[in-house]
Amino acid sequence: MKRYLLFVILALVSFQLQAEQGYENHRSVNTVAVTLDRLEAAVRAKGMRVFTRIDHAAGAREVGKTLRPTELLIFGNPKVGTLLMQSNQLAGLDLPLKALAWEDADGQVWLTINTAGYLAERHSICDREEVVRKMTAALDKFVQAATTAGK
Repeated sequence: MKRYLLFVILALVSFQLQAEQGYENHRSVNTVAVTLDRLEAAVRAKGMRVFTRIDHAAGAREVGKTLRPTELLIFGNPKVGTLLMQSNQLAGLDLPLKALAWEDADGQVWLTINTAGYLAERHSICDREEVVRKMTAALDKFVQAATTAGK
């Protein structure tokens, strides 16, 4: 019981630190490629644009280096992103959105995203609470679709 309680406390502290840094790590039951395939499908199904997908491990191989599976998806919706940039054009530094699927040293796959709240906070966007709330809800659904088993 003590070990379980310690694990829960450490997990909560870790999650809080991640939130303060603006990102969330989500454990995936899928491979890196499948995680991003599923994320891409979920994003496209909602009519969002996928700008590019970058395979960092392939890039490492091209220069004779090794890197565990690591892929980045860059996606967004100009209708939403533009609203944030109208509040503070510098939000364009963090838009479009990005999601990184990566495998850790133990073989566990993770999907890491910047939170919408962090983006708003970082760029002092205080007049788009509803937009940030909707972005957060959409990102939660996309993460769920990408990291769980299913069709």
